[in-house]
This record gives sequence, C-alpha cells and structure tokens, in this order.
Amino acid sequence: MIVWNDLAEGDTEYAAGLVAFNSVFQVLFYSLYAYLFITLLPSVLGLAGSGYTVEITIGEIARSVFIYLGIPFLAGFATNRLLIRFKGKDWYYREFIPKISPLTLAALLFTIVVMFSLKGELILTIPGDVLRIAVPLIIYFVVMFLVSFAMGRRIGADYQKTATLSFTAASNNFELAIAVAVAVFGIGSGVAFAAVIGPLIEVPVMIGLVTVAFALRRKYFSQGASKEQGPVGATL
Repeated sequence: MIVWNDLAEGDTEYAAGLVAFNSVFQVLFYSLYAYLFITLLPSVLGLAGSGYTVEITIGEIARSVFIYLGIPFLAGFATNRLLIRFKGKDWYYREFIPKISPLTLAALLFTIVVMFSLKGELILTIPGDVLRIAVPLIIYFVVMFLVSFAMGRRIGADYQKTATLSFTAASNNFELAIAVAVAVFGIGSGVAFAAVIGPLIEVPVMIGLVTVAFALRRKYFSQGASKEQGPVGATL
C-alpha cells in the first residue's frame, strides 16, 4: 500500500499511520476473524459436512500471523526506538530511512517473482479458475478505490489524504493470506493457489489506479487546493 501511495503522491505520514493501525489490528484480530469465517460460520449456516467446514484452531492462524507480520512489526518498532535514542532523530530520518526505503520495492518485486515461480505452471494449466478468482477481485479493487475517493472528497480532504485513503481501502494484505494459507493448508493446496492469484491481480490493477488517481486530481483538485485548501469543483 505504501508503494502505491508513493507512486500516486499521496500523504506519506498518513499512509504510515494507516499501515501501522492496520498491522496492529491484523495482529490482534486476524486469527479470530479467520477462525470465524473458516470454522464457525459454515457450521452456523448449516454447511457442516458439506466440504465447506475446515477444522483449524485460532492458535495455528495466530502463529502464522505473528511470524509473518508480528515479528517485522516489532522489529520496525524496536529499530525506531533504539536508533533514535542512540543516533538521534535527525540521523534516523536523514540517513537510515533513505537507505532502507528501497528495500520495500525490492521486497515487493521479490514476492511477485517467488509467487510466479511457485504457481506459474498451475496458472497456465487452469486459466478458467484464475479468471473466476480474478474478475471479482478486479471489481473489488476498482469499486473500493472509487467509493473511498468519493468519500474523501465528500468530507473535504485534500488530494494527498484522499489518495492515501483510497489506496488503503482498495489494497489487501495478500502476502499475509499466502503465509497463513501455506502454513495451515500447505503449498500445494487450492487455498494457497487462490491466495497467490490475489497479488498477481492486485499489482497491475493498483498501478492502473495510480494513473486514475492522477486523472482525478487533474479533474477535481487544483494544485494549491490539493496541498492546502481541500477539493474544489464538482463532486465525484
């Protein structure tokens, strides 16, 4: 999400805050949320025994979430506190952050390459299943982005915050979903396959939405208003 926000020239500090809140909420509630929809809800809806119920514990999901999200979050928090204390805030933001910032894009590209290598052959073998997964995702990304953009303008936010809000709403933490799917169901499972399709669709769609964000800025925001005064002109 930070990558899309930077490409769209959104509010960097606002994006960092939203990502931090999102990470905290996922660490605390992702396992409960997954357990509810995977194990409990199918039984409540009368789907038990029909192949829709998956026996999985909250502990199994929570362990995967902590490894793939909790540890990096704690490492980032500790790095911030320790380096600012011993090296100073000025050094931290002027020297350290610029040096590690490229790692974000490199990690994103590495993730894409690894996902293609793991599931590339299967994707080519069953394109129909890929299409059934991809179409609802594309609709979701576009609708969430446009609705959030309209809401941002409606409440009087400037372009930077509106763009950040829109990309936050439209983005998904598919990497976490893949990690949980692989850890719980196995790399060869259909669940892992479905999780891999998500980011393969998300990346090109989000890049396209960056172009949409710039077009909406030209249409609905003046340069001065986008930075200081908020939106002007007709509503979206």
